[in-house]
Amino acid sequence: MTVSQILHLIDEIAPFDSQEEWDNSGLLVGSPEQEVHGILFALDITEAVLDEAMETGTDLIITHHPLMFSARKRLTDEDYEGRLLQRMIRNQISHIAAHTNLDKAPDGMNDTLAACCGLKNVTGEGCFRAGDLEEPMPASEYADRLRSVLGDTVRRMGPESAMIHRVGLCSGGGSEFWEYAAAEGCDAFLSGEIRHHHALAMADAGMIGFECGHAATEVPGLMVLADALQTAMDTVQCNLRIFMSAREMYSMPCSPGQADFLSEGGS
Repeated sequence: MTVSQILHLIDEIAPFDSQEEWDNSGLLVGSPEQEVHGILFALDITEAVLDEAMETGTDLIITHHPLMFSARKRLTDEDYEGRLLQRMIRNQISHIAAHTNLDKAPDGMNDTLAACCGLKNVTGEGCFRAGDLEEPMPASEYADRLRSVLGDTVRRMGPESAMIHRVGLCSGGGSEFWEYAAAEGCDAFLSGEIRHHHALAMADAGMIGFECGHAATEVPGLMVLADALQTAMDTVQCNLRIFMSAREMYSMPCSPGQADFLSEGGS
């Protein structure tokens, strides 16, 4: 397959035209006509991830977070991102980012996170989701459950005895969406990162906060995208290797099936 064909498959799963206007999703490095023999999924492109791409023979890296998030006026080796870009160009490694388009997509980043966090009757649009717990539980118990399924440290912000019935969420650094959760009648809001002033406002509103780790809230959704892309390629009978990065500090995924997918190094 070519880069453009893979880009089209991702677009069907998480349409690129749905990304925020400030975002930089899509094909960022490489030629649309380049043939692809292997794909590496990672949250971010780092030197370690590029080492892994070279070792596994993959020539396309698909990330959640894009390179060149801010505009560049020069491409030199004097900064971290410049060195990454030059190395990718030299080694003919292409880069596709699926960022806010994946955050918003049906069965994408935030729908996956809602499922991981045990939410039912899920509603919401854009990057925000809200849902009910099957059974109400104290905040301390829910924090333990989040820690277990997301595999990272969970910071509870609020009384441990507060009962949680309905939860709002946004993956990554989405703490500004706590107001959406308040409007939806949620007792709690969770995100990867919660800013201090948002935490203070949540406490004043009587809402419990759960800060679950940026990567921990995004890895499950990235794995679902990898699985969906593999299914799409199987449908068109394309034999192409897909790997999940083992070099990033990934948390454990939230389901046995995703754990198997990660441990097998792709499919």
